Amino acid sequence: MQIVAPPSLGKLIAIFLAFLSGLSAAPARPRPVNQPRLNQPRPRGVTSPTGPSGPFAVGIRAITFVDTSRTVRFPGQKKPVPRTLVTVIRYPAEGPASGADRPGAAPARAVGPFPLVIFGHGFAVTPGPYARLLRAWAAAGYVVAAPVFPLGSAHAPGGPNESDIVNQPRDMSFVISQMLALNAKRYGLFSHLLDPRAIAVSGQSDGGETALASAYNRHFIDRRVRAAVILSGAEIPGVGGFDFPAPSPPLLATQGTADTINPPGFTYEFFGLAPPPKFLLMLLGASHLPPYTTQEPQLGIVERVSIDFLDHYLKRARGALNAMTTAANVRGLAALQADP
Repeated sequence: MQIVAPPSLGKLIAIFLAFLSGLSAAPARPRPVNQPRLNQPRPRGVTSPTGPSGPFAVGIRAITFVDTSRTVRFPGQKKPVPRTLVTVIRYPAEGPASGADRPGAAPARAVGPFPLVIFGHGFAVTPGPYARLLRAWAAAGYVVAAPVFPLGSAHAPGGPNESDIVNQPRDMSFVISQMLALNAKRYGLFSHLLDPRAIAVSGQSDGGETALASAYNRHFIDRRVRAAVILSGAEIPGVGGFDFPAPSPPLLATQGTADTINPPGFTYEFFGLAPPPKFLLMLLGASHLPPYTTQEPQLGIVERVSIDFLDHYLKRARGALNAMTTAANVRGLAALQADP
């Protein structure tokens, strides 16, 4: 395993432009079906998290991680190459909160350390479409690392290949290891910035399937994961082992009731198997990708609910679950099922 130096400025600009261009929805895939923005204040009496809560300015950096222990073969290549994960990292930064990313900004190390969230993008997109959600998490006091999956992204050589999803859970674990290695260094942008005891995985669609496997599948489980946020996800098709071995991390699942790509039945299936604590946020009338990228007020609801969930389980914030219940139950838009 090795860390490759960050790409040149020109390559970084190309990466960011590619991310920002990936706003189209992931294509549907045939699988059998199983059975206001809301800037809501916290309710009175709810205290701030015990960890740093923000809002923070948000720094951004792209780093390329190379896993030399595993390989990938691209179309037209004679030999496999090491799995390479360009990873977009957002983090709480010094300076006033502005609602925009600040490339290379100094981290707010003096008020850290911060929990780490690893985010997986959906099939045939990149982390780009989810920028507003990931930025909201970073502004709330989380370091958010979003790898680009080698064959699952919109810009995969030869086109996206969904069969590689079975390799993505270990990509997530590899990125966790690389982030913790950067955290352990004496010097560097991410030196001593992370709380290694507070790690969550998240993802949407295929990225949600990836995160679900990392947290709850006996073949892929990463015991460093302390919470999971699964956005319109499912069990990876054809892969057994989703038996939620104890101790099982707390789960927040979200699902649009009008999602035809990963229909509600997929979420109901894994949510029913999960032990408590678990929470299911239903987005009434919402589809597959827009509630996590651009659609308001659904995106605002997802932001607030997911932050409150993470605040409770990673920062041990007093009152965060009460705040989550308030944010999640919005007449005509959202409802929360809780089994704490």
